[in-house]
Amino acid sequence: MTNRTNTNLAKLDLAKPDLADLKRLIARHAPADGIHDTAIPALSLIRSSAISDPVHTLYEPSLCIVAAGRKRARIGSREIVYEAGDCLVVGIDLPIIGAVIEASPDDPYLCLKLGLDRGMLADLLLETSAAGRTPHVPDGMEAAGIQAATRDLVDASARLVGLLDTPQHISVLGPLVVREIHYRLITGPQGAILRQIASGESRLAQVGRAVAYLCENYAAPFRIEDLARIAGMSPSSFHAHFRMATAMSPLQFRTRLRMHEARRLMVAEGLTAAEAGFRVGYDSPSQFSRDHVRIYNRPPRRDLSRMQSEQAY
Repeated sequence: MTNRTNTNLAKLDLAKPDLADLKRLIARHAPADGIHDTAIPALSLIRSSAISDPVHTLYEPSLCIVAAGRKRARIGSREIVYEAGDCLVVGIDLPIIGAVIEASPDDPYLCLKLGLDRGMLADLLLETSAAGRTPHVPDGMEAAGIQAATRDLVDASARLVGLLDTPQHISVLGPLVVREIHYRLITGPQGAILRQIASGESRLAQVGRAVAYLCENYAAPFRIEDLARIAGMSPSSFHAHFRMATAMSPLQFRTRLRMHEARRLMVAEGLTAAEAGFRVGYDSPSQFSRDHVRIYNRPPRRDLSRMQSEQAY
């Protein structure tokens, strides 16, 4: 049993379903290490045959189901570990640091990731509310949660990946299975996160509007009062709910967005650290370097060398 005393994200310990079919399908359609896009929109498959260094990624609202192996993720000050049979539900854009911590060539880490559709969630919220099937949504909560995947969720996910074997059916059946997965999520143990996002005026949805603004304007200065106005809250209430949702302050959140984009610019466009720092909003190369070391534990030049050596992966 994994020791999860360091996590602040609640996991419901439900009986885990049979993962054999899902594991087999992911392994077949992700034959090599890396992230594999698929013919099904918003669905990607992930494979790793070895443990990995921490990878900094900006997650959009998504579902991740682990079919084999184990991964550690850090969201702000929170740390979580999830393994085969677990799923991670992310409700708003979040900078996440993830590392595969259990994998081998004979038993690789296998995971599916499905981007979530806010419009579909909103439609399903209306339908389930009208039918009296949606439980009460607590106001104010974390923007990501981990749970043991239910049998229905795993079965639907396996059927979705299985459609890759019959691509002629994807355009008709794919949207139906994706909608079923959204339904299983919004009515399941971690559905409260998604019901808050779908409701539009919940605290988490309000924080989500401020997050969307920061994602689009990370290079520009901001005032807490401006973000609070976008969210429709008082500054003090906004700061408290933002930290609850993301485990970060708005300034820390923006710093991680800037660093994520700066690293991309250095690798993809060949910019120097100083050039990338200016592009993402830093006035001082030394401040950019200090923040980089604080977040990644290495200076930009050494970090760039490591990223370039791993770019193929």
